[in-house]
Amino acid sequence: MMLPSIFGENLLDDFFDDDWNAWGYSDTSLMNTDVKENEKDYELTMSMPGVQKDNVKAELNDGYLTISASTDTNNDEKDKDGHYIRRERYSGSCQRSFYVGKDVTEDDIKASFEDGTLKMTIPKKEAKPAVESKKQIAIEG
Repeated sequence: MMLPSIFGENLLDDFFDDDWNAWGYSDTSLMNTDVKENEKDYELTMSMPGVQKDNVKAELNDGYLTISASTDTNNDEKDKDGHYIRRERYSGSCQRSFYVGKDVTEDDIKASFEDGTLKMTIPKKEAKPAVESKKQIAIEG
């Protein structure tokens, strides 16, 4: 039931795998996620190196759990002591979404963040069967 919004591997991981990496993004391990299925729930473990707890947000909207994170957005090419020759640490924001079902509520999800790792427990909930709205009208005669 719990599926990433982009099914399978991230299609851009190889694109950002240059030796020199002129694109400025060299750590494709940001927001790598393990999803473990248990009998009654899913355990999500997401790596967020260099991200502070205050910069992590999780929202549930229309059955999708969206996790976003941001790091220091100061991307100046120099500091008070000199110029950077190369910057490899990621600076900016990113997000991932997972479909968890429309019956899961915010109160059902438990989350903790420690040492750059977000851990969440999402219960398995069966979709409620649709109530038959058609009713037969008896015709006498």
